[in-house]
Amino acid sequence: MTASAPISRRGLLIGAAACLAAPARAQGPAMRLRFSFADQVFTATLEDNPSARDLFSMLPLDRTITDYSTNEKIATLPRKLTEDGSGRFGGEAPGDLCYYAPWGNLAMFHGPYRWSRGLIRLGRLDEGATPLLVRGEHPLRIETL
Repeated sequence: MTASAPISRRGLLIGAAACLAAPARAQGPAMRLRFSFADQVFTATLEDNPSARDLFSMLPLDRTITDYSTNEKIATLPRKLTEDGSGRFGGEAPGDLCYYAPWGNLAMFHGPYRWSRGLIRLGRLDEGATPLLVRGEHPLRIETL
């Protein structure tokens, strides 16, 4: 057995910082999107779940956004997203970006809503739901940031 040099305070601090930073590096960078329609441009941050990663892999997309009911806008996707890891979630709020699996569409909520079977939260609009208040049907561009 050989004697090792004592650990310096600087070496200890550098090692501790590396250990604290490691989990953040393992998760990777945030998945962020830019949406644009009419004269609205806004961003969203996706959650780290299989459905959100699947959507992110499809971008960029040119779709159509339209009003649905009194509290959301919807846009169809070119194919269905994976539903792996989906299930009931709480904390429903305006500004949520969701996927409605039975219809294969994005749902962007600008008003109160409740979770329903088949609804998967993908993320949240970064600056709130105000851009979704523009009524009507419009060309929609979705791309990565």
